[in-house]
Amino acid sequence: MSRIFDGVWSWLVAAAAETSWRELMPLGLAGAFVWGLWLYRVLLSRLDRPILNDFRTSVSVVVPSYREDPDILLECLRSWLAQDPDEVVIVPDVGDTEVLRRLAAVDDRRLRVLPFTHRGKRSALGVGIRAARGELVVLVDSDTRWQRGLLAAVQMPFADPTVGGVGTQQNVHQRTTSVWRRVADWLVNLRYYDYVPAMGRAGAVACLSGRTAAYRRAVVLPVLDHLENEFFLGRRCVAGDDGRLTWLVLASGYRTVHQSSARAMSMFPATFSAFVKQRVRWSRNSYRCYLTALWKGWLWRTPLVTKITVLQILLTPVTMGMALGYLLLSRLELSPRGAVVVLFWLLAGRGIRGWSHLRRHPRELLMLPLVAAVVILISLPIKLYAFATMNRQGWLTRGADRIGGDGQAASTLSPSPSPSTPAGRRAVAVPSEAA
Repeated sequence: MSRIFDGVWSWLVAAAAETSWRELMPLGLAGAFVWGLWLYRVLLSRLDRPILNDFRTSVSVVVPSYREDPDILLECLRSWLAQDPDEVVIVPDVGDTEVLRRLAAVDDRRLRVLPFTHRGKRSALGVGIRAARGELVVLVDSDTRWQRGLLAAVQMPFADPTVGGVGTQQNVHQRTTSVWRRVADWLVNLRYYDYVPAMGRAGAVACLSGRTAAYRRAVVLPVLDHLENEFFLGRRCVAGDDGRLTWLVLASGYRTVHQSSARAMSMFPATFSAFVKQRVRWSRNSYRCYLTALWKGWLWRTPLVTKITVLQILLTPVTMGMALGYLLLSRLELSPRGAVVVLFWLLAGRGIRGWSHLRRHPRELLMLPLVAAVVILISLPIKLYAFATMNRQGWLTRGADRIGGDGQAASTLSPSPSPSTPAGRRAVAVPSEAA
């Protein structure tokens, strides 16, 4: 093995020597700048700590639900009720007859079901938030399960009256049931270990994920109309509710923070096509949200780490495209050795950036080439397509002709270990899953 390693290393050194260091200097300087920003965020994230105190108040859980798989929704409901909120307000579409039937069979006074003709997720959120009675509203996707202690932990940062919104730690439910869920979990780990905590420490998380996020109801109510009736270049916005609401809270002068001790597990697509559709939708939402924040001047009033993160998200296709183009087309000889040098450069960089995930799942080092390819796919073709089509509105992975999200139905999961008994007050077992 030692001889093989020595041979490969000698071969790489010889290949790199074929190219003048002067030719790679611009790329090296750009790389040093990008890596410096990455290290800055990672170090800030490592300094972030969850907030611990005894603060508790009244809580309403608000859940918009559209064509959700009833088995998934009922399993998630058990995990919410098990943490004893004051109420759970579910807003299903009037056409979801099976969901309505199953919810009607749940005997729990904390559950309120408000059937509503959906005009997009934002409209359902508006109905649920206005009907909520708690001081805090916890907005939850209908396919997201809570781990024990989430509801208590997510309330703690609100002891600070300047905090308007709190985000949670996210992971993929049953991550091992699909290679695309493993890839998604890798990317989610990088976001919630290396990026979001840095912004949370500064009090300006750029997007509190709608999978589970808590807000002061008194802060959200005055801006609710701006959430429901946002227009971008003349078209009503349907998706991107979480990013929009986060910036409305920031623009109102409140802080948005991250609570790593509040952990949520969400459904992610099990298929490649659904994975791509989800990334297209997220990229479109990011462009609309962050360009609006840029245009209105909200971005310039945020801390440095948030400015850097948002600008990098917006400019990723430009920076990565220029780097790859410079390396492949201008300076490296198109030879087998040159190709291997490029491949080694890409994998080594992605491996270092993936440390937060790999230290938890070291066996997934074998997935490094796939993850590197997916990152390039997201950063270039997907983001470029999303930018060109950013004003197309739609969910992409959900529709009136299917039950559950694309690649996200209960049939794509392993049998659930949770009990099948109806949810009841304090008598609900919560499935626990390691991140």
